[in-house]
Amino acid sequence: MMQPLAIMIYEKLLPGTQLVNRLQDLGYRVQTLSDADKLTSTAETSGPMLVIADLGSGSEKILKAITELRRNTSTAHLPVVGFAGEPLAPHQAAANQAGVTLLVSETAILNHLAPCLDRALQLD
Repeated sequence: MMQPLAIMIYEKLLPGTQLVNRLQDLGYRVQTLSDADKLTSTAETSGPMLVIADLGSGSEKILKAITELRRNTSTAHLPVVGFAGEPLAPHQAAANQAGVTLLVSETAILNHLAPCLDRALQLD
């Protein structure tokens, strides 16, 4: 069986590499992006199951890329898990507007990755 693909965008090295390793431990293939502008085109060609994005520093560019992902008919269905440092409240409105499926803290995603993924992948 083919492993599901997760696209990951991050700037901070420590939580980013830890999440990549944990995703791989959960059986995911991981494709990392350093350029948020390539998110939609990469998602179209790679066929990921979900996107995980660091909404900490530099989040405006990432939120713009998520908005573009949502507007594209071939990628609009993809769940997007965003994570940021505490407090989350300053990030919530912008994340909702961009179309982030689930926003969690860095601590939560690092300590509870599997439940976060399960929640984001739930079908309504």
